[in-house]
Amino acid sequence: MKKPLIGLALGGAALLAFLATPGHAERAVPIPAASIDVPPSGTRAVAVLAGGCFWGMEAVFEQVRGVADVTSGYAGGDAASANYAAVSTERTRHAEAIRITYDPRQVSYATLLRVYFSVAHDPTQLNRQGPDRGPSYRSAIFPQSKEQLNVARRYIAELGRTKSWSAPIVTRIESGRFYPAEAYHQDFARRNPRHPYIVRWDRPKVAAFRTAFPNLIRS
Repeated sequence: MKKPLIGLALGGAALLAFLATPGHAERAVPIPAASIDVPPSGTRAVAVLAGGCFWGMEAVFEQVRGVADVTSGYAGGDAASANYAAVSTERTRHAEAIRITYDPRQVSYATLLRVYFSVAHDPTQLNRQGPDRGPSYRSAIFPQSKEQLNVARRYIAELGRTKSWSAPIVTRIESGRFYPAEAYHQDFARRNPRHPYIVRWDRPKVAAFRTAFPNLIRS
């Protein structure tokens, strides 16, 4: 789905029906914290996460205390095809992803993963997320260190045992470089708060985060 076209091609009753369609990730799934974490080191660290459309992922993590910057982009493919037109063909192996730059003294890697699994996306949807279909919308974690890899693997196993969802977690652990997306994708939700896609799918995620994690909201 070419998300920027949503709302331009819909009119009247069709747009109202789209906005009324029940969504996913409109509530936080109660899940426990991870049993292990990445020890804080320095003032800056990076996490790369994929969970469907990067607009909503970015919108949620921009709200998190200790997050300095969130960049929308593509991970898991090569540099030559890391652009929206190519990725939208679903043949480049990229996932729409975000790169989170954060202060580990204020928010830990495991805490970011808790937000990721609880509210930022639905980790049980295979190669899709909400209205979007295709492998570029897959649920995937791209660890940036051995410590992040260990935390992510164990947390996925722990969450699987909680049975917090009615279906199995399909989140993959992957490797690959991150490539920033085009400028018009950056801060899309903040710059386009009335866009139909943002109203229907991403505002509820942000609201759910703020309700479920009030202690994590940035000032």
